[in-house]
Amino acid sequence: MLYWNSLEEETYLTINGLLFSQNHSDQVGASQQKVRKMGKRKITNEGNLDSMVLPSQNDVLGMAVKMLGGERMIVKCQDGKERLCRVRGKLKRRVWIREGDIVLVSPWDFQADTRGDIFWRYRKNQSDWLRSHNYLKL
Repeated sequence: MLYWNSLEEETYLTINGLLFSQNHSDQVGASQQKVRKMGKRKITNEGNLDSMVLPSQNDVLGMAVKMLGGERMIVKCQDGKERLCRVRGKLKRRVWIREGDIVLVSPWDFQADTRGDIFWRYRKNQSDWLRSHNYLKL
């Protein structure tokens, strides 16, 4: 004997006393399925970042003073030097840096007094936290 029993999300089929079920929630269209890509997790904006990077021994905090174009800018660093810095490629694609922003600079191994790489930009609340915890003295 053949019987169909339909509930909200499942359909049961009974054939000669054997019970077969089909879950309708599994039948989602391709447009509704979440597509996952393999590879690195991409960060599209700063809102997705949870942690804040603190300066290490070789890094210097600074303030972006003047934009020069070509992802380069003059940064007045906390050690009293002005460096010509470039924005690192990973940061360049996801963060806009404006004049007056607090940035984290990694001085180059050679020309350490005049050149460096910007690898982090602090948001307003993060820069206030750095000032209150005596990391930033600018």
